[in-house]
Amino acid sequence: QVPLVESGGGLVQPGGSLRLSCAASGFAFDTYAVRWFRQAPGQERELVATISSSGSVTDYANSVKGRFTTARDNAKNMAYLQMNSLKPEDTAVYYCNARRIDRSGLRPEAFDYWGQGTQVTVSS
Repeated sequence: QVPLVESGGGLVQPGGSLRLSCAASGFAFDTYAVRWFRQAPGQERELVATISSSGSVTDYANSVKGRFTTARDNAKNMAYLQMNSLKPEDTAVYYCNARRIDRSGLRPEAFDYWGQGTQVTVSS
């Protein structure tokens, strides 16, 4: 059972929209924050959006602020990244990550699950 599975990537023209989905299974999804990363060829992985475990807090990279929106449905164990006004520079493999920080011990410990990634290509 794969803990996180992304879907929704594809080829879109500049100015278009895509919605990525991240389906979670096998762990307590509603206790994990979800982060969306992307990685373009030859570049470092970039954090683009974060949503808290409850969904009440979101944060975005400046490069996508105002264009991307993240949301989650804990009842369905799903997270989403709505991407509007896409630009060629948004082309990358997009990954979802679920992270929980356990602060009960002497040191904080991070628990991470990663999806397999989905390709987003913005081109005319």
